[in-house]
Amino acid sequence: MDYDRNNIFARILRGEIPAVKVHEDEEVLAFMDIMPRGRGHMLVIPKVPMRNLLDADPAALCAVVKVAQRLARAARTALGADGITLQQFSEEAGGQEVFHLHFHVIPRFDGLALGRPGVMGDMDEIGAIAEKIRTALEAEA
Repeated sequence: MDYDRNNIFARILRGEIPAVKVHEDEEVLAFMDIMPRGRGHMLVIPKVPMRNLLDADPAALCAVVKVAQRLARAARTALGADGITLQQFSEEAGGQEVFHLHFHVIPRFDGLALGRPGVMGDMDEIGAIAEKIRTALEAEA
């Protein structure tokens, strides 16, 4: 299947849609999910077009996973998370809704279930959490 250059993540990469960024380098962008399933829910995407894990360039995939790991560690430190859920969905049958490779990094807390999908988060709270995670990333570097 062809890559849709107008998917929401491609539009975020072009700056057409705002995002609360937590990390950006030459290969990867990470930002807060505005419909978080948990406190600190982030999305990590490659900057190059690719639909999902099935067509991913191995080098780009490696760069994305390395950033996901750094963010998971930073979230654990910044938010006191007890664990991390890492999710990646490929193709519609696999649950993928946005057809640009992305990983969900969701900090987890003992006794707290994931929230329902599709519920808008509080943008002030999302921004404050992003700042805590950015601070933890900087301290790690």
